[in-house]
Amino acid sequence: MLDPVSRALHRSAGQHGPIMLMYHAVQPGKGTPDWPWAVSMQRFREQLDFLATEGYATPTMAELVDAPAKKWDGRTAVITFDDGYADNLAACEELQKRGMRATWFIVSGSVGQSPRWPADGRPGDRLLNSAELCEMQENGMEIGSHTVSHARLPDADDERLMRELGESKASLESMLGHPVSSFAYPYGAWDERCANAVKQAGYAASCTTQTGWALRDKDPYRLRRLTVFNTDTLGSFARKLYFGSHDVAWRDIAGYALRRLRRV
Repeated sequence: MLDPVSRALHRSAGQHGPIMLMYHAVQPGKGTPDWPWAVSMQRFREQLDFLATEGYATPTMAELVDAPAKKWDGRTAVITFDDGYADNLAACEELQKRGMRATWFIVSGSVGQSPRWPADGRPGDRLLNSAELCEMQENGMEIGSHTVSHARLPDADDERLMRELGESKASLESMLGHPVSSFAYPYGAWDERCANAVKQAGYAASCTTQTGWALRDKDPYRLRRLTVFNTDTLGSFARKLYFGSHDVAWRDIAGYALRRLRRV
């Protein structure tokens, strides 16, 4: 159930343009996963149902940047998944049931295998394989790139930077038989050199982990996203959609209300 305050705040959501949501893993059941970037299946379903009930369009990232900004004057939420864990298949099925679409950013060097980058509590099972990714694409989902090795790009020299970007794009396009135009920076780590390299590698857009409205910077290589965390309730989820921020704990809401009162 959504609390009355969050419901009241959310009535004004969508006025600042599209939101992008970032997920990673969706784990079975209804508990709170240990990994901060995983959500339970029960909460994921509740979040999708809320988006559907509240009239959100859910285009892919490519569709977001391909269309004029004025097209997205209604409530819009671009749903994205980073890395490509196998448990995302169940999440994809939930999206399909509701006629929703999403964008997946895949680490091409670990397709169908266990992740090869350093573990931080993330799921230990394999990533989605090529057949699964092709089927997802056929069902309307977008497949984008997340580099070859989940590299922290600002730390890479120019040669490795272009290899991580170009080889991932080429590998995924060969696998999918379809252009790959969207990219997400691993760890949310980027700088102007990285953004220029993404453009040079032939991508049409890239997204960060900076919070805020997706198109706030009016730059397709600096799209902003909000992370959905393991502890997000339906209330905090609704408040994120309204504020475009992670700072939606009750103490943050109280501070916001106090500032508004002082300006009156």
